[in-house]
Amino acid sequence: MQHPGKVKLRRRLRRPQIRRDSGAGIVNALRVSVNLVLLESHELRQPLPADDPRAVHVLTVLRRVPGDTFDVGVVDGPRGKATLRAVDAAGLQLDFTWGPPPAPLPPLTLLVGLARPQTARKILQEATTLGVAALHFVRTERAEPQYAQSSLWSSGEWRDHLRAGAAQAFTTQLPRVTWDTELSAHLAAGSPGARRLALDNYEATAPLGAWRLGAGEPCVLAIGPERGWGPRDRDALRAAGFALAHLGPRVLRSETAVVAALAILRADSGFA
Repeated sequence: MQHPGKVKLRRRLRRPQIRRDSGAGIVNALRVSVNLVLLESHELRQPLPADDPRAVHVLTVLRRVPGDTFDVGVVDGPRGKATLRAVDAAGLQLDFTWGPPPAPLPPLTLLVGLARPQTARKILQEATTLGVAALHFVRTERAEPQYAQSSLWSSGEWRDHLRAGAAQAFTTQLPRVTWDTELSAHLAAGSPGARRLALDNYEATAPLGAWRLGAGEPCVLAIGPERGWGPRDRDALRAAGFALAHLGPRVLRSETAVVAALAILRADSGFA
């Protein structure tokens, strides 16, 4: 027989159900704080529903009451301040004051071999937080093509991870994302004027830090799938003008390699 006090404790700790839709994102506002409340442009014309995770965050984490302000942004638009005018049956009634348009994203493009969905989720968020203009998940010699059929892509969940990364970075801009395309298609498209680098654990002869980007210099960085590049991939990368670089003797997870590589490339580039 259960102790009555334990039953009451479990009921008290039960979390309310929070709606998830195309604007709400994946962040449970009861557990995760964000630095910027991001809204899609169409959401500016209507109240923010009270069960939306962002509304829960405003009311229970930021503890805002009518008359208070908080940081807000429009996806791919300006940042500003939202004033909580009222909370009623329709949700949070907000007024907005906007700042200037955002600066362009750093001219960094990532080509990443198709990864498992759980790995891709981390890469989407972390790459957005650090700042890239484009992120392409590509089919390679050793990538698993069925990963492109994941609900991560078909449901639109991938965009939620971009918003979470942007909110963490206190920015509004999201990178352009594609998936299920061939590495060869991106190599054939070219990248005029951009530095071209590819991470490789086996045939690279110099560390990534040996290639320092000039201020504002565009760069395409290719990172293989979790099983690494195949011989044909390396040949194609070299033929397209990519230099092979490494991150040292340790073998890193794909999501860790993305973070480490972007940090190195951004260190002296002057990117905001």
